[in-house]
Amino acid sequence: MCLLCNKVLGNDAMKPSKLQDYLRRCHPDKTEKDLKYFQTLKDKFHKRHTLDRMFDSTSQRNDDAKSGKPHTIGDKLILPAVEEVLKTVLHKPASDIIKRTPLSNNTERRIDEMSSDIESFLCNYLQTTHFSIQLDESTLPDNAALLFAYVRFIMNQEIYEVLLFARTFITVTKGESIFHVLKDYFIEKAIPLSNIISVATDGSPAMVLRYRGCISYLKQNVSGVLAIHCVIHRQHLVAKNLSVRFHESLHLVIDAINRIRSNALNTRLFAQL
Repeated sequence: MCLLCNKVLGNDAMKPSKLQDYLRRCHPDKTEKDLKYFQTLKDKFHKRHTLDRMFDSTSQRNDDAKSGKPHTIGDKLILPAVEEVLKTVLHKPASDIIKRTPLSNNTERRIDEMSSDIESFLCNYLQTTHFSIQLDESTLPDNAALLFAYVRFIMNQEIYEVLLFARTFITVTKGESIFHVLKDYFIEKAIPLSNIISVATDGSPAMVLRYRGCISYLKQNVSGVLAIHCVIHRQHLVAKNLSVRFHESLHLVIDAINRIRSNALNTRLFAQL
């Protein structure tokens, strides 16, 4: 390779006569340079920044990382090496790219595993205990229909209310479709339908129709299930027909609560009353 223009030459061009001819044709201004000048170019070429040299300087630290160091060592080990590559090879500012670079390529996998573990623990517990369930069908802005299921149960003498699942409807959102989504999930997770002691809904026709509502299909499988109207939805319906005086009083209470909760100190002081 020519040290002046970095052009790669063939093996046949390595003959002294051809090298001299190449120097006269391509670099006539360097023909009078002495041997020391070209030796200096050679030394600079061997000392240039390369990927091997950059990573050789951290080879010992790589061995330390493989020996069981915490993953946070990447802040001092991996990211500086990447920053050097970006600056030296790509000639790009590294700060913005480094900030967007995760130290792990499987963060999403670990999140999925944790959520799966939580769901597995919840389903295993529901297999052996009775619980109440709340069903709510909702439509997103992109017209996708979802079924949300919340469960309330007692564990260690405490009441828990958690989201059990959110499933997408493929086509229609009728009572039979809602029941089949619920039933398929329970079959998949091996949760007996008989463990449901009550079901709460918002009172929509798809839920409460006498013959084709979701509750009617559920009662065919669980005869003793208790169907109730969601308390929060009841309150919302009642609030629509409040008297003027009661409506003003309620807004006064809401404003007072919002004023208290807007300040952390006020919240702590109010909790001491």
